[in-house]
Formats: sequence, C-alpha cells, structure tokens
Amino acid sequence: MKKCLISQARVALAGGLLALAGLCAAPAVQALTISNVEVPTQETVAGQSLVLNGAGLRQRFVFHVYVAALYRPQASQDATAIVNSADTQLLRLTLLRDINSKALTDALNDGLKANNSEADLAAMKDTINHFEAFMKTGGEGASGDRVDIYFQQGKVSVSFKGKALGEVGDPRFSAALLKVWLGDVPAQESLKQALLGKTSTAN
Repeated sequence: MKKCLISQARVALAGGLLALAGLCAAPAVQALTISNVEVPTQETVAGQSLVLNGAGLRQRFVFHVYVAALYRPQASQDATAIVNSADTQLLRLTLLRDINSKALTDALNDGLKANNSEADLAAMKDTINHFEAFMKTGGEGASGDRVDIYFQQGKVSVSFKGKALGEVGDPRFSAALLKVWLGDVPAQESLKQALLGKTSTAN
C-alpha cells in the first residue's frame, strides 16, 4: 500500500512538471510596439476575429509617416493571395505626423498609378473618383489618428478618426488599392515585407 502511494505521488509530480514545462515553452502573445504605437495582435471586424498578419513603419526620407498593420482571418505571406482575397481584411494606418486627407489621398493615387495599368485605372475611373471624393472629406489628421481601411467581399470602406467616410463596391478596386502596399511597386519595400510578416520592425 505504501509503495502504491509513493508511486502515485511520483506520477503526479512528473505530470505536474511536464505541465509546467509546457507552460514555460508556450510563447507569450504580446502586442507589437512600433514607433511608440501599440499594435494589437487581434482585431474584430463585423463580429469576425482577425489576426495580425504583419505591421511596419512607413517612412519618407527621414520622416516617420505612419505605422501600418494588416489583419486577416489567417496569416499569409503570399502577397498575390492577399491582394486577390475575398476574405475580410483590415489595413490600419496610425499617423505619426500631421497630415490632411487630401495629401493622404494623393499619396494613395500615386500608389494606384504605380501598380495598375492605365487601362485598368480607366475602367475604374468612376470608382476612383468616388473614393477620392469621400477620402478628401476627412479633413486634418494629427499624430495618433487612425485610418482604417476595410476589405470585405470586394467592398472597400474607410473610416478616419473613428468616422466612416464612405464605401466602394468594386472588387477590382479592392485588389488595386491593396497593391499600393503589396504590389510590385509598393509604397515601401521594407513595409511590404513587414506587412507580409517576413520581417519585424518592432521596437
């Protein structure tokens, strides 16, 4: 009887040590911090949980412009698959300097022209005009303000400083806009790699 109790105690102790080892080995899920911006590892859009695909810093010359974070249902490093996906996706831009919505819209237009053919842009002319019109209503943005761009079933909707600006429903534009960051001529190559989760710019 005594030997049985000792044996049971040893088994219990071994089990406890294994469980503790498992807890120690499990990686802690922590938010990234990029240029003093906290980047959550998860976001919820329309009741759907999205995970952080990647995040990075957009720089122009010596200036830090914004921190971009991409959220998806499942992480992926395939830029083409992300661009053409019909899944719900969120691209969040957290501003690091004062910028007005017109300047931001002009920068997005430059990205559209760099990554899409003239024929494709001409075919989306009305959609692009509508997008430009509501984007420019955002007004002035300051450091810490957020631009949330939602991609849902081919639709693109934008909120600025927590206020909905508008929506377009052209699936072609959804892919064209994502190419600004993930296309062959991205706004910044290092940012593209960070959004794909291939590099880390946390600090």
